[in-house]
Amino acid sequence: MDYLRTLGSAAVSTLVQKSGLNLPFSLGAKLAQVEGYYTLYDATKRDDGSQVSVFEYDFSDSSKKNMKPFAQNALRKLRTTRHPDVLKFMDAVESDSSIFIMTERVRPLSSVLAQYSTKNAQEREDWLIWGLHRISVALAFLNDQCLSTHGKLGTNSIFLSPSGEWKLGGFEVLSNPKEDNAILYTMGGLLPGSSTYTPPEVKKSGWSSLKESDPAAADAYTLGLLLHAVFNPTQPPPPTAEPPHPPPAPSSRGAIPTYMFPVFKKLLNPNPKGRLHAKGFLEIGMAETGFFTNNRLVKVCSGLDNFALASESEKATLLRTLKESASSFPPEFTSYRVLPSLLSALEFGGATAATILPLVLQFGNNVAPEEYSKVILAPITKLYASPDRGTRMALLEHLPEYADKLDKKAVSEKIFPHLQLGFSDTVALIREATVKSVILFAPKLTDRLLNNELLRLLAKAQMDSEASIRTNTCILLGRLGPSLGYNTKRKVLVPAFARALKDSFVHARVAGLMAFMATIDCFEVPELATKVIPSMAFTLVDEEKLVRDQAFKALELFTKRLEEHVAHMPETAIVPNGVEAITAAPPVATTLANSATGAAGSLAGWAISSLGKKLAASDMQTPISATDASVDRSLSVPSPASFSSHIGEISRPTYATPSHSSPAVPNAASKGKGLQLGANKVPENVAMSILAEEAAASASLEGNPWGSEDLMDVHADDDDWSAFETAPTATQTKSTLVSSFRSSQPQTPVIPGDWSLGLTNGGSSTRTPAPSTLRPIKNPSIQRAQSPISRPLSSQSSGPKSPGVHSSWEAENAWDLPAAPKPTPSLASSNSAVLTKEEKALEMARRKEERKQRIAMLKEQKKTGAKT
Repeated sequence: MDYLRTLGSAAVSTLVQKSGLNLPFSLGAKLAQVEGYYTLYDATKRDDGSQVSVFEYDFSDSSKKNMKPFAQNALRKLRTTRHPDVLKFMDAVESDSSIFIMTERVRPLSSVLAQYSTKNAQEREDWLIWGLHRISVALAFLNDQCLSTHGKLGTNSIFLSPSGEWKLGGFEVLSNPKEDNAILYTMGGLLPGSSTYTPPEVKKSGWSSLKESDPAAADAYTLGLLLHAVFNPTQPPPPTAEPPHPPPAPSSRGAIPTYMFPVFKKLLNPNPKGRLHAKGFLEIGMAETGFFTNNRLVKVCSGLDNFALASESEKATLLRTLKESASSFPPEFTSYRVLPSLLSALEFGGATAATILPLVLQFGNNVAPEEYSKVILAPITKLYASPDRGTRMALLEHLPEYADKLDKKAVSEKIFPHLQLGFSDTVALIREATVKSVILFAPKLTDRLLNNELLRLLAKAQMDSEASIRTNTCILLGRLGPSLGYNTKRKVLVPAFARALKDSFVHARVAGLMAFMATIDCFEVPELATKVIPSMAFTLVDEEKLVRDQAFKALELFTKRLEEHVAHMPETAIVPNGVEAITAAPPVATTLANSATGAAGSLAGWAISSLGKKLAASDMQTPISATDASVDRSLSVPSPASFSSHIGEISRPTYATPSHSSPAVPNAASKGKGLQLGANKVPENVAMSILAEEAAASASLEGNPWGSEDLMDVHADDDDWSAFETAPTATQTKSTLVSSFRSSQPQTPVIPGDWSLGLTNGGSSTRTPAPSTLRPIKNPSIQRAQSPISRPLSSQSSGPKSPGVHSSWEAENAWDLPAAPKPTPSLASSNSAVLTKEEKALEMARRKEERKQRIAMLKEQKKTGAKT
């Protein structure tokens, strides 16, 4: 049938184009052909694509020539009559053979009555009474305001709009008795089907008799016939239509409600002067207990029309009625009549927004999917720009009902710019609702908004004063984690969750742990060990048991993931250089320690065994200086060939008796050109004071990474490290290392060899010490001052010096050298005297004064040398 209708509409369009008419619409399917004088089509307006209806009056056939005056009258009256309950005229096209009238999209009432026969009796009754109310209003307007008679009221002259409202049309014989050549009074009987709605006075005296009577009389009689036709569509008209026009019997009532039957009889009164007119019928129905007043649809329409002017109690009553009766309303009524009115009221915001929006979404379920975006989403999207907090709160609370239907462009461009204002709202409820809504908006946001603007807003929300907002923000980040960019995950998630773990609110800390667990797949496995576990480990001893339990569960999850990962890792990442390296490698421990004592023992045993197997037994008997140059050295140690061929003489230092009251006097400088041990020595207390001063300057530059407090109490008596007080040390040098190492063999000459063991920074020295006869150490106290770790590295690696220039702290450029490394603690000598706390304080004060004097002297010498 639809195929045939399409063919018919295509044929009509083709004929219209051939006739040269420029139609402002495109004809669609044919809906009905009424009594052979007009045809109704669905159509589409060309300029904006809106849906319309077209009435075609075709009088090209000679048999239909007499229909032209009726079509012209319908066009003229419809063009000049404007009323909400009258068919809305839009455009028309006239020709010699046809007239096309374009109106709002409608359907004929006759085609819809059959559909309502299957409805619930109460729903059907409410819908019919509401329709009769709209027709009575339109008819009263024509009779009283226009002083006209409709003349052919019936089911074929009533149409339904998309909202289900009844619209009055069929103006083919609409006439005013004061007009010249009014068509009703001259040609009323020529219209097809006119006999079915002819009043008794017309049957008796003809249509011309209506010109002298009240314009409302004839229409009142046809209104009674319409009432009977809509309630009893399958029954014939009442017998009162025929002479002698007896009054309707109760048995002929049919489905007409009992409370309307008395009024029905008054409408069919054979005497036009005693007949109830449409205006009287409307007044009876709109009385306090009238059938129109108590009708739900009538009350809803009246309330929606006056919603802006109603009081708060009246608004609440209307909205409650809509909520309770929503399921019983006709779908088209809710979609096209209630929804537009509610959306219009919603724009004003206010306290009613929270009640209106749920109804809008509920009624929106009946809207066709292709129209949902235009009818529902477009007005809702505009509401996000409203500054009213009630409106914003309602939009966010009911977001799950429409979020999936929003498109990405609307969210990113129209909603998010207004949504982000909610993060900084002064009302906590708005901030919290905004945070909760992000999880639904996130899939609709662009990558730039998701990974930049949104995360900045959430970072602020995590520092909110409300604990629930901080907690919900952490939960939100845990749910958003998988959708974030790869680099964003690694930068944001760990700091965000770690901040939640330090929150004072217990549930925020639990949320942080659960967020870590939920986003475990967002981290690389090594990050679990290096970032995640260290960030949450302290929660294992949290004050709250709830947090501790969750922390252990999280740790168990992470540990299991790490165990699965390491099970596929190689046993070692060391690449052997050859077969010998493999055989020389220490054995790998095959058991794990189960206690702290066992772990300490295992560590000690491993260290001893590895050191013992680094060298062969024969190599251990050979002095370090006699090691053959062909032996494979560490990659960081240079070969002997890299050292300079200039070898100086190494001489043993001479020592004086130790004394706490006077500093040791340095020996005279050796006349040899090479660097000598003991040459141009600096007194012990002066060297130590300079080292301490430089170490303090270096520490002030580097800062204390552990804070400003002292890590060790130097005034404590117990467990004091006396080596820090009696002999502060500097970086170890290779010449003094050999001297100390060979001190037990004074008569054995030192063999030139590899001296790189005392170097740092790759051992980049350019000087090789010359062999010398070591003299015995006379004073062990002074030995500590000149031990292998007491001379700065720079004195050895500063390069060759010209003859006569001594490499000591007294050189002119000694203060220009880099700051010495921090001193390394050494064991105190067994011969050092044990000092009391007071003696220690005095000794420290004396050394401080001597240090100041020595620094002043060195500065003066440097200035004098610069002048010379």
